[in-house]
Amino acid sequence: YETSAREGLVLDEGVIVEIVRPGTGDPVPEGEVGELVITTLNPDYPLIRFGTGDLSAVLPGQCPTGRTNTRIKGWMGRADQTTKVRGMFVHPGQIATIARRFPQVQRARLVVSGEMANDQMVLQVETTETAEGLAHQLSDAIREVTKLRGEVQMVPPGTLPNDGKVIEDARSYK
Repeated sequence: YETSAREGLVLDEGVIVEIVRPGTGDPVPEGEVGELVITTLNPDYPLIRFGTGDLSAVLPGQCPTGRTNTRIKGWMGRADQTTKVRGMFVHPGQIATIARRFPQVQRARLVVSGEMANDQMVLQVETTETAEGLAHQLSDAIREVTKLRGEVQMVPPGTLPNDGKVIEDARSYK
C-alpha cells in the first residue's frame, strides 16, 4: 500500500515478495529491477512463488512514515520480453541459458534492431574479458540456442541499463 510519504509501496506483512531476474528466477540485489514474485500463505488461496510478470525493485532504507516493512518502487513495466526475430521466437530464458554457459559473463542483454523484415540481433555482455575467442564462443551459443545468427558486443561491468530487460526490442516499425 502507498503511504502519505508517497515513496514507493509498503508491502503487507502477510505477503512474501521476491524480485528476480526475468527468465532465470535468480534473486537480484536490492535496488535492481526484476520480476515481482509473490508468496502468500492464505489457506483459501495460497500462492507459492507466483510470478506476476510485473517489474519492480526493492527500495533501500525505511519509509519516512516509520513503516518498517519492505518497500518496492511500484509497477515499472512487464517482465515478459519474448520477441519474434526473423520468424522465430526468442525468450529471456534462452538468453539466460547462453549467459550461464560462460562464467566470464556477468550480465547479458539481447538488443533486436533494424527496420521491417531486416532484424539484427546483438548480444551485449558485461565482462572484464575482451578475448576474441569468447565473442566467437558466445556467437556460436546464440546460434545453437536461438537457431538465429547474432553479433556479440562486450561491454564493461555496469554498462547495461538497470531496467530489468533481458531482451530489448529497438526495431523501427515505420
